[in-house]
Amino acid sequence: MGNGLSKDGAPGQSWRTAGLLLAGLFALVSIAALVSSLVIATRQRDAALGWQQHSYEVMILARELDATMAKSEATLGRFVISGNKDVGRTYFDAWRRAGTLLDKLTSETRDRPEQRALIGALRDAFTVRGGELSDVALRTNYGQNDQALSTYYEAGKAPSLARLDGLLTRIIANERAILATRTLTADNTVARSNRISAILAAVGLIILLCAAWLGRSAWAAWRDRQDEEERNSELEYAVAERTGELSEANARLIAEMGEREIAEERLRQAQKMEAVGQLTGGIAHDFNNMLGVVIGGIELARRRIDEPAPEIERYLDNALEGANRAAALTKRLLSFARAEPLLPVGLYSDTLVGGMADMLDRTLGDTIQVVISAGARWPIFIDAHQLENALLNLAVNARDAMEGGGTLTLSTADVNLVEGEIAEAPAGDYVRIAVSDTGSGMSANVLERIFDPFFTTKTVGKGTGLGLSQIFGFVRQSDGGVAATSMPGQGTTVSIFLPRYRGNVVAIADQAAPADGRPLHSGVVTLVIEDDPRVLNATVDALIELGHEPLPCASAAEVPALLRERRDIGLIVSDVLMPGVTGPELVAAIHILHPQMPVLFVTGFAGDIEDPQAFGGHEVLRKPFTIGRLGDAVARVLDRANAAQSQAA
Repeated sequence: MGNGLSKDGAPGQSWRTAGLLLAGLFALVSIAALVSSLVIATRQRDAALGWQQHSYEVMILARELDATMAKSEATLGRFVISGNKDVGRTYFDAWRRAGTLLDKLTSETRDRPEQRALIGALRDAFTVRGGELSDVALRTNYGQNDQALSTYYEAGKAPSLARLDGLLTRIIANERAILATRTLTADNTVARSNRISAILAAVGLIILLCAAWLGRSAWAAWRDRQDEEERNSELEYAVAERTGELSEANARLIAEMGEREIAEERLRQAQKMEAVGQLTGGIAHDFNNMLGVVIGGIELARRRIDEPAPEIERYLDNALEGANRAAALTKRLLSFARAEPLLPVGLYSDTLVGGMADMLDRTLGDTIQVVISAGARWPIFIDAHQLENALLNLAVNARDAMEGGGTLTLSTADVNLVEGEIAEAPAGDYVRIAVSDTGSGMSANVLERIFDPFFTTKTVGKGTGLGLSQIFGFVRQSDGGVAATSMPGQGTTVSIFLPRYRGNVVAIADQAAPADGRPLHSGVVTLVIEDDPRVLNATVDALIELGHEPLPCASAAEVPALLRERRDIGLIVSDVLMPGVTGPELVAAIHILHPQMPVLFVTGFAGDIEDPQAFGGHEVLRKPFTIGRLGDAVARVLDRANAAQSQAA
């Protein structure tokens, strides 16, 4: 009888066990699904709220940019009226702050196509507006207050101002529309999260009631305890795993903070170099004009004095040597300030570096072994003369660091830079030209300052401290970047990164070679356009000495009348930066009526004319120049004009 009951009870016990297991399994699956849904909904809610906050930040940035530009223009007005340099510096600081805000606005909206186009247009309008205001500031800086006030008044009515306001209004309107959408999304996700939470609470209550009913069974209670222990173990494992993930995330955050501090330090350094460059550019421009007058006067004096006394000859030689050394220093200042006019051409760096081997051997001496490692295949667009000077300067510095001899390596390679890898150099294809030595190396503190102007580790009298800052300015003016690595006792490597050029390439040998200074032409009626009366007189005297017939012209406004009166003008010699109109703009207007007129530009300061194409392919003679160099440049211009006329005939 007992055995029968046992047998009858076994199926019932098995059924109950299976039912309890199924009920428990269903409960666990339901909880897992609801918890997962709640987690997902919560994340979506947090993301929607984050994007909503992001839209508020973009609108605040846009309004702050508008206020900063307005403040900058108001400060410029005070600068024009007062002429106070401190007010001028306040204007420049405010405008740079506006540029920083524009960069941050660009970064904050880079993931939205509808805003990227507007931000691009805003940046273009900002650049145009900056050029207009920079012209006003430059005139005020040089004491042209009346013209600066007039230009400032015209700038207040310029289309760029209305375009800036319109673009900022559209950007804010777009962000409001985006904000409305994001607000709706955030509300929906919050409601969904609340619904899931309510469902989860209800299901939890049902499960709790079921658990109370199941608790009446000891076996079920014991099984529940086993399941609970298992779940606790899984939870502990999940907590440990999550703790590890948080530790890794914290380590990454600390590393990112360090990288950000380094980037901010590089930005502060670049801004400091930019401010010093603006100051040195203006000073060097004035020195160039004065040195041109001095050198021209000394040369004319030497030519006009018949058999001077030995002491007079010595005095003139010393004066000319001093003027030439001052001119070389001014050239370095302009190169550092990125204001020296460049004459770039497309060329291969391997050809240029390979052609410097003999010159480096002679310059560095027998104790230095020169190794050339050419690996670049991409062309670059660069002023070949300036690049040679930069590499020679680096080689001489390397020689001084290897007092007992060593190895100097010049290497080239094609590289691809990512954003932020080299300060101020955007991502893209570059040609790397590296100069490495086996010298004493530098400490980290010295390495941080090597591109600062007038910083040098050499003894007094052995260096100006402008060599590396000149290289920095020249490379930045060429849209490239510079980086240096060094360790005490392990040598130094300075790398120049120049953008890959995709245009036409010329051979180094095709570039015009300098003439010998002998006048190949004479008696040419030459229109000399120069707003500085001292430089104008010196240039006129030099042309007379070369046998030409100069017509002085102190203002661009006088040029049309002179061209109508004198049909025999055969050459125009023009300054580049003049009040009211630049030399290239004036020549472009002249060529409408006189397309074959030969032109020679003379300049020591290019100002805002950064594009070499603005010179229209005409010869450019850098100030200060000697009478011989002026004669060579005039001869080249007239030779090309005669050759063009012969081909046309």
